[in-house]
Amino acid sequence: MKLPYDALLMVGFGGPTRPEEVRPFLENVVRGRPIPPARLEEVAHHYERIGGRSPYNEETLRQADALRALLARDGLAIPVYVGMRNWAPYVSDVMREIAAAKARRVFCFVMAPHRSEASWDRYRDTVAQALAALGADAPAVDYAQAWHDDPLFIGAVAARVREAMAGLGPVDRAGAEVIFTAHSIPAAMDAGSGYSAEIAESCRLIAGELGLARWSVAYQSRSGNPREPWLEPDVAQVLRGLRGRAAIVMPIGFICDHVEVLYDLDVEAASIARECGVTMRRASTVGTHPLFIKMIADLLRCAGPRAAA
Repeated sequence: MKLPYDALLMVGFGGPTRPEEVRPFLENVVRGRPIPPARLEEVAHHYERIGGRSPYNEETLRQADALRALLARDGLAIPVYVGMRNWAPYVSDVMREIAAAKARRVFCFVMAPHRSEASWDRYRDTVAQALAALGADAPAVDYAQAWHDDPLFIGAVAARVREAMAGLGPVDRAGAEVIFTAHSIPAAMDAGSGYSAEIAESCRLIAGELGLARWSVAYQSRSGNPREPWLEPDVAQVLRGLRGRAAIVMPIGFICDHVEVLYDLDVEAASIARECGVTMRRASTVGTHPLFIKMIADLLRCAGPRAAA
């Protein structure tokens, strides 16, 4: 099969790979925004609790390796690149590498399942800035269509929930609530993006595939002005309402592990669950699940005229 693209670029958030990178990384993330230094120190301590680094970059590179292997098995010879918005390998550097390889058309896959100004828009702005810096050497870029409701993504998440369910005893499993979590954003931002509607649709489809009787949507990792309305309920609030029951927490808004999963859920939320007598199991992110990797490959195959503008 002849593809209309010369390269595929996976665009991710990025993360610090060792302790001395944590604070420079956080400063990079919040550059231009009035974030109090105390908040940055608080998050830096979160990284310390999970080993002083994030696995985000290496997990994203593993996803890229799995995609390369699948494309090679299918006879699709296309280079797969990874570029990060907030840390090396930066999108700007990787796009220069792509241009130096004489690629004229690039398929971009944004590593975020639900669209908002804080996710897709900022990723696309980062790519646009990299292209502008290249001038006449810049390749043309198409983006993958929205995939929050793609059956392969839904199947991959459902499989992760089943794996977590298997870790519960029969009694806990029978009464367990599945809590789907995603990063909270300001309510005003949500109103202009449809972010929460996409999350709700993903969760509804997964619950249907699993035949869930008990499930809910919660938000996590809020960091903004406490006087500004953000999406709710917070996962802590939902866990406190489950006293004595079991819960599977599925981070639907995150496709690989990083601090929002490893600290905000595995440390903070798990502590709240213990206080409330809730037996909590955290489902794995989709990561390199074969269905998720196949979805990216299929989106590439079907792209071209159907790619998102």
